[in-house]
Amino acid sequence: MVCRVTAPITLRPARAADIEAIAALWHRAWLDAHEPLVPATALEQRHFASFGARVPERVAGTTVATAASLVVGFVTVRGDHVEQLYIAAPTRGTGVARDLLTHAETVIAARFDRAWLTVASGNTRARHFYARQGWRDVGGVDFPLPAGDSVVIIPARRYEKWLSPP
Repeated sequence: MVCRVTAPITLRPARAADIEAIAALWHRAWLDAHEPLVPATALEQRHFASFGARVPERVAGTTVATAASLVVGFVTVRGDHVEQLYIAAPTRGTGVARDLLTHAETVIAARFDRAWLTVASGNTRARHFYARQGWRDVGGVDFPLPAGDSVVIIPARRYEKWLSPP
């Protein structure tokens, strides 16, 4: 049984002090979503330290959701791209993902008419979520997932959303 978060949720810009919490959440949630979808060679490279190494360069574009000062979700925006959106398991289904995605759309809409993201083809939970939020699947893409000294290609879907009338 999963315990639900009951504290009020607050969105705020990420800061350096959040790096370890973001990395831990990202690592666990990425494994939850992708472990059955990617080859073992990619999983071997997706250890906690690999996520910790990727977080610092993303802090400036990241917004965290906190409950009682704990990071329970985050979204990272790069230009017109919703690059990362991950939620801690106890927070899934509470509206936090929707709130973070809406925040990302607002950030992107300040500079762009359309936003995009990719999601692993087999990640049906995420694909249904994006569709419910008004995102449109515009086609398949090969997502290059770094795996040590090589790259593993993961079948993915590109989703787009017009943030102002086309």
